[in-house]
Order: sequence, then structure tokens, then C-alpha cells
Amino acid sequence: MCRHAIRESNLSVELLTHPARTVLLDIEGTTTPLDFVRGVLFPYACSHARAFLQQRRSSLDVRADSLALTEESMRDSSSGFSRPPTSVDSEDFDVEYVAAYVEWLSARDRKSTPLKSLQGKIWEEGYRSGRLRSPVFDDVPRAFGRWQGQNRGISIFSSGSVLAQELLFAHTMSGDLTRFISGYFDTTTGAKADSRSYQAIAQILRRAPPEIVFISDVNSELDAAASAGLQTLLCMRPGNPTGTGTAHNLIHTFDEVFP
Repeated sequence: MCRHAIRESNLSVELLTHPARTVLLDIEGTTTPLDFVRGVLFPYACSHARAFLQQRRSSLDVRADSLALTEESMRDSSSGFSRPPTSVDSEDFDVEYVAAYVEWLSARDRKSTPLKSLQGKIWEEGYRSGRLRSPVFDDVPRAFGRWQGQNRGISIFSSGSVLAQELLFAHTMSGDLTRFISGYFDTTTGAKADSRSYQAIAQILRRAPPEIVFISDVNSELDAAASAGLQTLLCMRPGNPTGTGTAHNLIHTFDEVFP
């Protein structure tokens, strides 16, 4: 961790009340438009799941994701997943069954850890082939450079897997932004609406909670972060739901944060 003194900007005291040494960021609706995640990434994973599972079914990590999804689907049979059960053993999985469950979960935006892990692997092939490139808001690259110049750490906390996060920032339309990012956290750390997740992140980053500002477009996530002692900002990007009734200070661009 960088121990240099941080230059404090003229960021309004109405936004943050404590010097922040780390900026922790959500992705969807914060650094990246909602439409890309829901309108491009999710459909891509669904449309390529069958072929990917068939081609990679002997891969140990793909098999682990698929078997975990099969187990999860059995628990979901009472929640509306109505595809007839298939015969599977502990060593193999049914491609069609898992692909159908991937589609079912994706339609519900379920934050399933094995789903997110499998999606990341499918997207990896898409990024590496050039079929996928990720947009970020125009202010993101310049904010990353500015915050790095101020000796502030930048970390990501998303429900997408760490692999998916790294791929997204490595293949943006503004170039590879991973050089600015020092940490990635996903649902293996905990749920984004659970304050314990943010306590764990603070411990891993070796920061006191008030030294971290978490920026997200989701009130429940910000509530959890605030309960853990983090500072919070609600990001209101074009296309995001309104922040009516929020207890968190609003921003519309990263240009407002440590300018």
C-alpha cells in the first residue's frame, strides 16, 4: 500500500466528511452503463452457454461451476425453475440443463456465485476474440488517472466475478484501465447488501472504514457500506433509477470526486 501523503482536493465537505485514501467502485451503472451489462453481457453469456459448456465440459473449473449450478437448481425447483430434473452424478453435468438454468438465473439477475464465475469464463472468450469491448463513462479514465496521481487506491466491488471485472477494465473502448486498479472483490467476499462484506474489504485493504469511499448506484449497497463505517456516494448516471429518498449524497460524474 502506498504510504505517501494524499493531497486533499476541494471536494465539498457536504459530500465527504473524512479524508479518503481508497475509492471503492461498483461497476454496473457506476463506471459502466447499465445497458452494456444487461443488454450485451448477459445475453452474450446466455447465447454462448451451450456451445461453451460442450467445448469445455472436461475443464475442471467449468465442471465445478456447472455442478454447483446443478445443485443450486435443485434447491430452486420450488421457486419456479420448472425444467424437468436430469440425472447427473458427482462427476458430470447435463449441458442443456445447466444452460437452461443459466438463462433462468440471468433473466432474474440472480447474484449466484457459480453463475457469475461461469459468465466470466464465457465473456473471457468473447473479449479475447474481439467480439466484446466494454464501454465506460467518459469521466472514468480521467478520474482514475487523477486519483492515482493523488495517491488514492482504486478497488472494485461487483457481483460479477473477479475475472469478469478484470476483463471488463482490460478491454474498454478507452483502453486497458487495469493499471489503475489495485484490488477486485466479488461475491466470494460477501453479498453487496451485507455490511460484513465491507468490513472484510476494509480489513483486506488495511484501511479504517472511514478512509474508504464507496460509490454505487444502488441504495441498499450504500446502506450496507455506511453501516460498516465507509463513506458513500450515490452515482446518478444516465438511465439509472432516480435517487429519490436516498440518505446518501449524490454525484453525477466522477469529475465531482476529488477534482
